Amino acid sequence: MKQHLVIFDTTLRDGEQSPGASMTKEEKIRVARQLEKMRVDVIEAGFAAASPGDFDAIQAIAQTIKDSTVCSLARASENDIRRSGEAIRPAKSGRIHTFIATSPIHMEKKLRMSPDQVVEQAIKAIGWAREYTDDIEFSAEDAGRSELDFLCRIFEAVIKAGATTINVPDTVGYNIPFQYAETMRQLIERVPNSDKVVWSVHCHNDLGLAVSNSLAAVLAGARQVECTINGLGERAGNASLEEIVMAVRTRADVFPVETRIDATQIVPASKLVSQITGYPVQPNKAVVGANAFAHESGIHQDGVLKHRETYEIMRAQDVGWTQNKLVLGKHSGRNAFKTRLQELGIELDSDEALNAAFARFKELADRKHEIFDEDLHALVSDEVVTPDQEHYKLLYSHVCSETGEMPHAKVILSVGGVEHKGEADGGGPVDATFKAIESIVASGAELLLYSVNAITTGTDAQGEVTTRLSKAGRIVNGNGADTDIVIASARSYLNALNRLHSSLDKVKAQGDV
Repeated sequence: MKQHLVIFDTTLRDGEQSPGASMTKEEKIRVARQLEKMRVDVIEAGFAAASPGDFDAIQAIAQTIKDSTVCSLARASENDIRRSGEAIRPAKSGRIHTFIATSPIHMEKKLRMSPDQVVEQAIKAIGWAREYTDDIEFSAEDAGRSELDFLCRIFEAVIKAGATTINVPDTVGYNIPFQYAETMRQLIERVPNSDKVVWSVHCHNDLGLAVSNSLAAVLAGARQVECTINGLGERAGNASLEEIVMAVRTRADVFPVETRIDATQIVPASKLVSQITGYPVQPNKAVVGANAFAHESGIHQDGVLKHRETYEIMRAQDVGWTQNKLVLGKHSGRNAFKTRLQELGIELDSDEALNAAFARFKELADRKHEIFDEDLHALVSDEVVTPDQEHYKLLYSHVCSETGEMPHAKVILSVGGVEHKGEADGGGPVDATFKAIESIVASGAELLLYSVNAITTGTDAQGEVTTRLSKAGRIVNGNGADTDIVIASARSYLNALNRLHSSLDKVKAQGDV
């Protein structure tokens, strides 16, 4: 009888901490709904004390999600935990995830606390959390570089205080699989009442070992893995949910566990997160990359044609790879449009939002004969914005680019409801457009990234553009999609400017598990 492996998804918390990957509340709800549809056990929806925006998003997700546990991260401080407790209060199943650093370098240099003080604070944190829920997770930040004896001591104390899940994070991606597995094995053997809790892992990918470390820990007794869609996360990212789930499923002969994940929702989740965050998936990414099931070699092609399992250990359709589905056209009605969005897990909050998205769909249908699911995801991502995010809006664009001449762009923007005109020359049509926009807004932002990806195949495919801007230490991504790549670029740039203008800065967290 196989044991259940809890899949704890932290895309909305740790994943969002990737530079520029910040999401709006509406976008977070869309991702959370897809995670619930995929049957993720625990959704870490955010860091409630980080900002009012994070608190609101967690609370909204707690009100929306019914089939997954909704979790909020909190430092081991009373304010953090009470904010988390209030945020998850509406949840059918809620969890508070509290943490404090335990490595010598973190305790001395960052916390400036003695080991005794750290243990005392951890016990207090569990007590505060128990006022809100019985589902309490405790993490020893930087456990991968902590002393084993001290980990045993603090884990024994928090289990006695009421923690129900113990997380042993490799916060800085320092561990090696055999070493990490041995740490987990010894902790489970040495900590009193270790059988009364679920042991968890949270691995970062700084050395490219996040998935390997996580799976090694599972073999050593861990029964929860913390991971993200597409491996999104701080620095080099986290363990990839899709790789963890499919490794456990594919190598059922090795792993004594199983998950409840609906694997056919993996690729849709990957595409949704990629489109919302602006982080494209590399073609050779395991499971969800465009080439994950492609075969170029003649020997491989011959083998697969004769018997698929000669070179494929998974079936593409099992993880959600299907032929692009032609769903709608220019004659499709509003009800058919709404129904297809619901089938894709996209629910708009109001009739006004639906009408705006439908108008955009009709406009796209006049320019693009075939509209696929990917187009609808991009279309809604472009449409679902709140008024305060629309400080800058593109009203008109004209670009002239011809051989031997300097490209020239003219734009008309709405800035806070007031029309402004601007024009500029540039090294290319996109460069000219960005300079024309800047002639109006004078943002002072630095362009860190400009990336273009085709959403579907064909020369009439929408181009999806990601721009990453930096200003005053803050980094944001902007997204835009259109069959006209220059228009998509302008929308993406303005989307990034709106994010810089509208959202509240998050307070700097004390640490990260």
